[in-house]
Amino acid sequence: MNNPKSVFVAIAGRPNAGKSTLTNYLVGEKIAIVSDKPQTTRTRINGVLTKGETQYVFIDTPGMHKAKNKLSDQMLKSIRESVTDVDVILMMADATKKISPIEHNLIDSFKDRKTDVVLLINKVDLVKDKSELLSLIKEYSELYDFKEIIPISVRQRIGVEEIMPVIDRYVKLSPHYFDDELPTDQAEKVWLAEIVREKILRNMNEEIPHGTAVYVETMEVRQKPNGKEIVDIGIVIVCEKASHKGMIIGKQGSMLKKIGSEAREDMQDYFGCKVNMQIWVKVKEDWRNRESDIADFGLKAD
Repeated sequence: MNNPKSVFVAIAGRPNAGKSTLTNYLVGEKIAIVSDKPQTTRTRINGVLTKGETQYVFIDTPGMHKAKNKLSDQMLKSIRESVTDVDVILMMADATKKISPIEHNLIDSFKDRKTDVVLLINKVDLVKDKSELLSLIKEYSELYDFKEIIPISVRQRIGVEEIMPVIDRYVKLSPHYFDDELPTDQAEKVWLAEIVREKILRNMNEEIPHGTAVYVETMEVRQKPNGKEIVDIGIVIVCEKASHKGMIIGKQGSMLKKIGSEAREDMQDYFGCKVNMQIWVKVKEDWRNRESDIADFGLKAD
């Protein structure tokens, strides 16, 4: 490779603005879990897209929020670190919501760093009165000197084709820091655990998913007598209360079976073979306020 180039792009914004959906779209593969619940993303995720000599690194960050426990502190630390020393920031805003203190705080942090920021106003397909959208664009433009303001809908693929040409302006001569063949630097076991957590988020009410952590305890690939491979995987779901454990398991194991079935389907697509999964649910009260547990579950900011 004669002239390797790279660009580092942070994706920041309020919870549930569509950051992970955008990351998956830009990378071209699902590397971040997605749900309609805020704070789905807990740690910084690097998505990697290599096209010819250029490597694009997209840093998906947790949503800006008010810290409520030590896990929240780690999430906010991850955001602060992720928007430092990048080439450009994509700020995701929600077209259906007014500008909140979260956006104001985020913009203040941009002012401190004098960072180049591109504003993406997502979910424009949900705005019926386009004059409201124009008004929101005007409000944002008065708060910061954004390099571009692009109205988009990631889910409906509206306006998203305008994003990459803007990012290309920030590409510079640089070695590739990640494997050209891989779409993320996430460890495989971390990604597999996240698949399970996504199913918990999608199937359960708000209080319980945010109090859960998931990790892979065991994983082994073996060959069956017919020569086909099978993956044996042991998953542990940690929750904060005994009552939550009962709800995660469900009546006669119905909820746990549903979570496991949906996760197994995704994992079989990923591995391209049969997956034999066992899931255990354990209680660790108030784990989100214990730094040792946060670190053990891979949720501590670097």
